Amino acid sequence: MKRLINRALSVIITVVLSFSLSACDLSDVNPFGGNDSRPAQTSVAEDTVTTQSDVTGSSEIAVSTTESVAESETTSVSVTEAPAETTTIAETTAATTTVTSVAETKPFDLSLIPKYIGLAYVAINNNKPYFSASDMTTTSYEYYSPLDDFGRCGVTMSCIGRDLMPTEDRGEIGMIKPSGWHTIRYQGIDGNYLFNRCHLIGYQLTGENANVSNLITGTRYLNIEGMLPIENMVANYIRSTGNHVLYRSTPIFEGDDLLCRGILMEGYSVEDNGAGICYCYFAYNVQPGITIRYSDGESSGPEYVGTTIDHSKKAKTETSVVKDEPSEDVGSGAKYILNTNTHKFHIPDCSSVKDMAEHNKQEFNGTRDEAISMGYAPCKRCNP
Repeated sequence: MKRLINRALSVIITVVLSFSLSACDLSDVNPFGGNDSRPAQTSVAEDTVTTQSDVTGSSEIAVSTTESVAESETTSVSVTEAPAETTTIAETTAATTTVTSVAETKPFDLSLIPKYIGLAYVAINNNKPYFSASDMTTTSYEYYSPLDDFGRCGVTMSCIGRDLMPTEDRGEIGMIKPSGWHTIRYQGIDGNYLFNRCHLIGYQLTGENANVSNLITGTRYLNIEGMLPIENMVANYIRSTGNHVLYRSTPIFEGDDLLCRGILMEGYSVEDNGAGICYCYFAYNVQPGITIRYSDGESSGPEYVGTTIDHSKKAKTETSVVKDEPSEDVGSGAKYILNTNTHKFHIPDCSSVKDMAEHNKQEFNGTRDEAISMGYAPCKRCNP
């Protein structure tokens, strides 16, 4: 009787495992067209572009979001088919820039992206990545597209293993000005700055620092709410298993916009056939409460009126209205401790630093403004 029960359990376990491994089969649909799964970035003539209304709009129409919408919980929404009344970006042979040597230049089908409704990212293609069987490898590598004629980043792709993950502190990236970059602060944004220099492949994954082909202009919301949770998930999986993850981030531009509409993020754990990591997300480059013009990165929103603390004289404060380049922090050169997991920064003697895992701890000698521009938020306990 025990043997029969054991056999039955064995069959059940086998069926369950088989289902879990096949639950994330690779997609047989390529949203970029063609057979190659590595997408190319395209510059599309403006008069050939028609997209779903209310999803992305034209390159000259601002997209506005509200705080009330942003309060929705960030969860994944599977999109199985394009919304009604949509058209796709037309192909063109004019003004194209090929950034890969293996794929024909084709635009992304923007009709696959649902309208932003308060979720930082949503699942695309039933959450199945667009990798092909030929992409599978357990050999670590990195690929970064060269900038196109507009100075924009293209597809980034990597097979990430422990060997690629950084072993040294991240350096400064403030000298990089990605396409569409503006230094602007608004009231109500965590850290106040609207835009961050967002790594397409996070520093914690491949150790790429001031790589112009890996940094895009992204909102604080995109960086912290959209991309960081996914990057953390992948990093934690690789550290805990030692397995490789096929990882691709593609900024999606409309026409010749300088600011991308969002990031197509794909991941697939190789050794376990996607059982550990398997996703296909689109993270929106929006900021609740702020209107953004994607053609050039201009924006409007609640005027920032903040308090700047002089760290050399703790009691001294001043109120300022900042509309352009931020002034140099008075505590220039002060040492901070970055938490690469939570993306918070602290003063060295903050009590939170003592509780921080060593592999998440990183020393930083730059300014407060530079830490914020790198995507870090000030600790609310020590208020650096």
